[in-house]
Amino acid sequence: MTIALGASLIILLIGWAGAALGLQYLLGVVLPLAAAVVFVVGFIWRVVYWAKSPVPFAIPTVGGQQKSLDWIKPSRLDAPWTNTAVIGRMALEILTFRSLFRNTNAERGTINGVPRITYYSSKWIWVFALLFHYSMLVILLRHARLFLEPVPLWVGVVEFVDGVMQIGAPRFYMTDALILLALLFLFARRLNSEKLRAISLPADWFALFLLIGIAGSGICMRYMDKVDIAQAKVFIMGLATLRPVSPEGLGHIFFVHLTFVSALLIYFPFSKLMHMGGVFLSPTRTMRINTRQERHINPWNPPKKYHTYAEYEDDFRDAMAEAGLPLEKQPEPKADA
Repeated sequence: MTIALGASLIILLIGWAGAALGLQYLLGVVLPLAAAVVFVVGFIWRVVYWAKSPVPFAIPTVGGQQKSLDWIKPSRLDAPWTNTAVIGRMALEILTFRSLFRNTNAERGTINGVPRITYYSSKWIWVFALLFHYSMLVILLRHARLFLEPVPLWVGVVEFVDGVMQIGAPRFYMTDALILLALLFLFARRLNSEKLRAISLPADWFALFLLIGIAGSGICMRYMDKVDIAQAKVFIMGLATLRPVSPEGLGHIFFVHLTFVSALLIYFPFSKLMHMGGVFLSPTRTMRINTRQERHINPWNPPKKYHTYAEYEDDFRDAMAEAGLPLEKQPEPKADA
């Protein structure tokens, strides 16, 4: 965790110090464009690499009764055997995180003095994962206002729904609080669990710190150290159309936010965050469970040369006869010398 936290603080200092030292063009134009290129190329490369990986066997995850005999009721979504059922399973997985909903925890304890392992349902991780992902989606949709001119009607609808519980000015968006709450819960969960701390890598912490940095700097930029939205839109539209304009006067917190976003874009294709694209190529989810209807043979198995028992007996018939072993064919009598 220390390494990841240190790397995140370095990114924050780069954004703040770069803006203070007059490196706005480097942080505001060069870095975001380079990060966008790395993100697009890296994302495509990972997806193509996964798509080219052959999967000769049916290895989908089975979560229910597989289709077999007519009088046994199968589980259509947990053991899909048709393409339609696979699509339904994928839709539930992508939109509602169905497999995460079944998450369980195990705890060691004692019952009447006997050591036992207790399993119980744990839905909190599912709830906060949904909060984070859908809040991130809504925030990205709201940010479309900065990239599009004229602003589409649906962006206004999303903003109205997100800010329907308006508190003060500027309008308070619910997703701003929910995404930060979800990220803090995921951080506290990883920090509080001894088991999770033991298996957590610096990459796991770094992704969390990057997302917390992006959300936190964005909230500060909107509600505390405010940025001129009109000027920010002109600058971002220039980046989107590859006709960059000067980012002067946007404030230090804007460049901190932009530096965090650029770091995330560079890091994204090479991290576990690529599950966003990988879920569509996961054979454990996208394959049909039809192993009782079709035989799956590994095409990579090289042809094998078998040594039959008849050939084995031909090679060792005399020795087997001398040892008194039963033979299918007796050795021929030897001619007298």
